[in-house]
Amino acid sequence: MALTPQNSEAFMREVDDAVRQDRLLTFWQRFGRWIVVVVVVGLAAFGGWLYWQHHSKTQSEAVSEKMDNVLSTAMGGGTPDAGELDALAQADQPGYRASAQLIKAGAAARKGDAKAATALYQAMAQDKSLDQPYRDLALIRQTSLEYESLKPQQVIDRLKPLAVEGAPWFGSAGEMVAIAYMKMGKRDMAGPLFAAMAKDRNVPESIRSRARQMAGLLGIDAVETPADGSEG
Repeated sequence: MALTPQNSEAFMREVDDAVRQDRLLTFWQRFGRWIVVVVVVGLAAFGGWLYWQHHSKTQSEAVSEKMDNVLSTAMGGGTPDAGELDALAQADQPGYRASAQLIKAGAAARKGDAKAATALYQAMAQDKSLDQPYRDLALIRQTSLEYESLKPQQVIDRLKPLAVEGAPWFGSAGEMVAIAYMKMGKRDMAGPLFAAMAKDRNVPESIRSRARQMAGLLGIDAVETPADGSEG
């Protein structure tokens, strides 16, 4: 019995479906196990990533809360919990770690333990995992504690790179460098540095005031010129 065109088309569709099913079955038999493995591994990796994100956020929030407590206590004149402070000083986050270490070193200095404070500041200054402003501040505080035992040239060698206009710690570093110049009899080097600090509005006012007086004693005018249009 001959097939009509409609029956022939239906037959061919059935053959095509059978061929596709057979190919799919063969493919699944050959690769199905690996597909399942890839899917399971992918889901496990995605789940692990989600857990890590949640864990990191939770840990960060916990560290932030501890840091807030320590800072509030320290700024209020109290003594932060030693265990909490030690934990923060070892935190994964460089900013929290640096802040805690600064607080620890400052507390040691206030207690009169200059040796411990100096060691902490020195370790910070040499810690390349910390941002440079923290390291520079630690070096300045270390130098301040050691100032009387250092030769003027040692002070200059340490802090001269920081004693430049525009640097974050220009005032603190510049003042010690300028005094070191004076101890060496280099008034021509000290005077301009005092004047520069006196005129730099980014320098704390207490340092500017002292620098202005020192520049005047050295015969250098450190009085700021009023901006155009400020006089009426």
